[in-house]
Amino acid sequence: MPANKPIHAIDFLDAAETPAAPPVCVVFGNESFLKRKVVARIRQAVLGPGEGEFSLATFDGDNAALSDVLRELATLAMFGGGRRLVLVEEADAFVGRYRAELEEYVAHPRTTGVLVLEVGSWQATTRLYKAVAALGLQVECTAPPPARLTRWLIASAQNDHRARLSAPVAEQLVEMVGPDLGLLDQELAKLALSAGPDGEITAELVSRMVGAWRAKTAWDMLDAALDGRTADALLQFDRLVLAGEYPVAVLAQISSSLRRLAAATRLVLAAEASGRRISLRAALEQAGVKGFFLAKAERQLRRLGRHRAQRLYHWLLETDLGLKGDSQAQPRELLERLLVRISIPAPTVPNKA
Repeated sequence: MPANKPIHAIDFLDAAETPAAPPVCVVFGNESFLKRKVVARIRQAVLGPGEGEFSLATFDGDNAALSDVLRELATLAMFGGGRRLVLVEEADAFVGRYRAELEEYVAHPRTTGVLVLEVGSWQATTRLYKAVAALGLQVECTAPPPARLTRWLIASAQNDHRARLSAPVAEQLVEMVGPDLGLLDQELAKLALSAGPDGEITAELVSRMVGAWRAKTAWDMLDAALDGRTADALLQFDRLVLAGEYPVAVLAQISSSLRRLAAATRLVLAAEASGRRISLRAALEQAGVKGFFLAKAERQLRRLGRHRAQRLYHWLLETDLGLKGDSQAQPRELLERLLVRISIPAPTVPNKA
């Protein structure tokens, strides 16, 4: 049987009809909001309305035993429908412990129940992945690319909140909040309640209501780091975290400014390599820095220095991947490391005679 590629959560949720659930479903990725939505859709497909909740069993993946999970799959509830739904949450450790047994179960399910594994990492090179691809369902829960995220916001505003949202305003909302879909959905719900009689969410409404002080604090934090005021930058970041801001949202707010500084640096280096000269101000203009920010950006780039400015793209990528699960460090630690890197020059090592 040909392998089925994973379906993205947005495609899965946008399907007009609730799809039939196979015996084994894997919901994977780092976007918890989409995971909750996907699991709810699978639950609806398996259990239906009414007393179907009696046929649901949930396990913690760190402590679950496979024998208990299989027993629940084979047990019919006294009330509710005939199929059983068993969900193993945060099942990475569970999958690691019982990989061989799960491969056998996926190939030959012994019950009519549906097993849902909710995991963070799901490697395409494993036999278990290939077994589920052949006979089960795999749903990828990751943040969509920016263009698709904007379309999702527009559709969600209309379908879930009965509000109207234009593409430019949706882009503004993503820039202010970041790519976290759960936070975006919360802000969208608040905006829809405050929209006018026609239900239109305007740019002015977004600017007024969506974390205006948080956005200002993020810019102040970045300015402090680029000016070398390390303690002030870390204090501003601490205020954001205590207010409930997610590090991934903070990174989204500051990364565009840092990318422009990195782009300007590359323009200067490319000009020098070809025997030309270009001023920092001209390079910053070409990198997209607005006129009223040019003087400040030029001062910050000069203080940052050539060596660190060349590293900006690498540091941003490293932080972004770390926040998406590619690092054992805590999200807060990753952002603090980035702030310190752009705030404090690396110590120079004296040459030994």
